[in-house]
Amino acid sequence: MDAESLPYALDLVAGGGAGLSSEKRAALRASLLLLRRDYRFERVRFWGRIQGIRGPYYIAEGLGGDRAGPRSRLYSLNCVEWSLLPPATEEMITQTAGLKGCFQGDPSYEYDPTEKKGEENERIYEEEDGPMIKEEIRLVSIIDQIDKAVGIIPRGAFVKTPLGPVHENRNYEGLSLTEAKKLNSYFHFTEPVNLKNRTLLQKADLDPSIDFLDSLEHDIPKELYVLEGYKIPACNLNSALTIFILFFFWILEHPAGEGRQPGGSEELAVARTDILPRPHD
Repeated sequence: MDAESLPYALDLVAGGGAGLSSEKRAALRASLLLLRRDYRFERVRFWGRIQGIRGPYYIAEGLGGDRAGPRSRLYSLNCVEWSLLPPATEEMITQTAGLKGCFQGDPSYEYDPTEKKGEENERIYEEEDGPMIKEEIRLVSIIDQIDKAVGIIPRGAFVKTPLGPVHENRNYEGLSLTEAKKLNSYFHFTEPVNLKNRTLLQKADLDPSIDFLDSLEHDIPKELYVLEGYKIPACNLNSALTIFILFFFWILEHPAGEGRQPGGSEELAVARTDILPRPHD
């Protein structure tokens, strides 16, 4: 969500129980505007918040001219002072793949990748020593995985120009009630995978200016998504289309086993990236 429309956007998600205090809202909006000026971003968005034991991480992202291009991500512990995060790499994702449990809320905290928990909560250490992993690296990895797994936009909200860059569609006015109930009306806002494997015959009915991403209809299992019959219009503020993508996450480990679904136990449910919906390869 953009800095200019931050108060309105936060009101939209407050009904779900995820919100910020009035002090945090004011500090966040002012600091995001400064970020855009100091880093010379074309646009700055509040990505969301990841809760840690000692405190939350507030995440922002800076955008250039190409909305689907590389993004600069920053984090703050107080909504005022920001630190730039390095780009995510496959090495980072591999290193942090085995880390579970809550974030500590301290970017300098170090995890021991060789430490594992036994069935009786006894710590078992492998003989081989590995490098310690800072929580900042885990933060980079988890943000990238969340974006790829559940960063979703409605069809038509963005357009791809003949030269390649992607921009907001200023003529977009929201999905109709009928279209809003279809999975093919929503796209993963990340590098397409399934689209590249389609034949020319399968692409014949697609509009290359708006159908340039993977739709949710190809995700497996299809029961991952439940679409309600509500029409949410696009928000046109100051003649600029505002698309909201916001995450408030507790990264948790389910105490009763791997991959348990919400509602399947009285214990706290999982919010882990390895079981989040992903496009089918």
